[in-house]
Amino acid sequence: MEHQKNYDRDQPKEFVEKLIKLNRTAKVVKGGRRFSFSALTVVGDQKGRVGFGFGKANDVTEAIKKSIDKAKRNLVHVPLKNGTLPHDILGQYKSSSVLLKPACSGTGIIAGGPVRAVLEAAGATDVLSKSLGSNASVNVVRATFNAVTNLMDARTVAKNRGKTLKDLWG
Repeated sequence: MEHQKNYDRDQPKEFVEKLIKLNRTAKVVKGGRRFSFSALTVVGDQKGRVGFGFGKANDVTEAIKKSIDKAKRNLVHVPLKNGTLPHDILGQYKSSSVLLKPACSGTGIIAGGPVRAVLEAAGATDVLSKSLGSNASVNVVRATFNAVTNLMDARTVAKNRGKTLKDLWG
């Protein structure tokens, strides 16, 4: 087991890991308060793959470790085009909505906390966004992932319509 840990440390990091929210909850027991922690993290390779995870444990490091493991298990692909998105999209999860718009190069990522973390981990460089509705971190992240998974790549659209890219763009 110890040998495995050293192996992981020596290996170059494949993913960028970002902690979005760390929450502490208290349970009152006879001896006092018992604290537990929940962590929301995002991992991405900055080449278009990104995932999020939510982990709970009695220890901070264990909660973060769990959430990173879960994030690595559910990665999605973001069809980036020159560091931005192919088209506008609105992602929704419960009462949180996230509007993502492509931007010209040099704009940067204009987004609030959770949305920014997801887009940076995915490798986007120029995106405009607006978070609407509820601003609960978990729901905003899920809404962002809903938007990102529904993005359409030009090649797939062309293939589905039975046309070439040249026919599609004119």
